[in-house]
Amino acid sequence: MSQMNREQFQELALIRLKETEALLEAGCWDGAYYLCGYVIECALKACISKKTKEHDFPPPRSTIEKYYTHNLKLLIESAGLDVQMKTDLKHDPELEVNWYAVAAWSESSRYEKHGNRQAQDLHMAVNDPNHGVLKWLKQHW
Repeated sequence: MSQMNREQFQELALIRLKETEALLEAGCWDGAYYLCGYVIECALKACISKKTKEHDFPPPRSTIEKYYTHNLKLLIESAGLDVQMKTDLKHDPELEVNWYAVAAWSESSRYEKHGNRQAQDLHMAVNDPNHGVLKWLKQHW
C-alpha cells in the first residue's frame, strides 16, 4: 500500500461505497459484500490518520502493525474508538445490530459466496442513513 493520508482514505471509502452500489445493481452479490467491508476499513483508517501529527515520532512497531490489518475490530481499537463505540452501541440498538453485521465481515470473505440478502444487509448496515456504521465513523474521521 502506498502512503495515504486521511482525505484519501475518506475519498476511497466513498468511492468503494459507490462501487458497492453498482455491484448490487448488477446482481454481483459476492463483490458487493466484499467491498462493503472495505468501505468501513477505509473509514477506520481515515480515523486512525486523524490521530497522527506531522512531527511526532512514529509509534512502536507493534502499534503500527495493527494499522496494516483488515480486522475491523482491531482497527476500531487502533483508532481509539472502542470505548466510544461501546457507549454508543448501548444507546443505539440499531447501530449495535449494524455494527455486529459489519464486524462479521473479514478479508477472507472474498473467498466465500454471498447471496443477495447478505450483500443487501451488509450494505444497509454500512450505509443506513440514521444508524449506519459509516455515518457513525464519519463523526470521527
